[in-house]
Amino acid sequence: MSKRTNSMDLLDNMKAKALLLADTNSGYTEDDFDKEFGFGNHSPKLMIDDENWNKLNVLFTNKSNNQDPEYATNGSSGFDLRADITEPIIIEVGFRSIIPTGLYFELPDNFEIQIRPRSGLAAKNGITVLNSPGTIDADYRGEIKIILVNLGQEPFTINHGDRIAQAVIAQVTAKNYINLKKIDEISDNTERGSGGFGSTGIK
Repeated sequence: MSKRTNSMDLLDNMKAKALLLADTNSGYTEDDFDKEFGFGNHSPKLMIDDENWNKLNVLFTNKSNNQDPEYATNGSSGFDLRADITEPIIIEVGFRSIIPTGLYFELPDNFEIQIRPRSGLAAKNGITVLNSPGTIDADYRGEIKIILVNLGQEPFTINHGDRIAQAVIAQVTAKNYINLKKIDEISDNTERGSGGFGSTGIK
């Protein structure tokens, strides 16, 4: 799905909820609208990009001397994250290391950042994100740090400015529509039932 399609879906959803808001009998409130679309304490003007009216601003600060993150192409799903380190870090085979990036994000409510491996590092060197995909929650305000693990066959050196992972910003289901409700027993009346790992076979 293209970024334009995602943007249009978001706008269509906002329009639909705006109509609900206008309907005094719907029970849908301004607070519901703010929570669902991540306005929170920010004004809509701050959240909507001035030049691209169909896009949301995602606020960030860059405390490294690396270039700011950006999407490489119009079709890119994510943007690269670079190492912000004072000296090279060597990750031995089978070991892991937490690599800082110097980036801090202020996400709208109901959005997350997914941290994913870079395919080139994984394919060529066996370097991947240990908790892939890592999750950066909307209310996290600390530095983005990447847990890299070396699954390759030789030590790997990370240098300052190296592209070590990629970040994908994704919308999550609005929490105000979800209630985690505990019951005594769940239904297993499905085709799979309790079948887990390998239950559907290989072919």
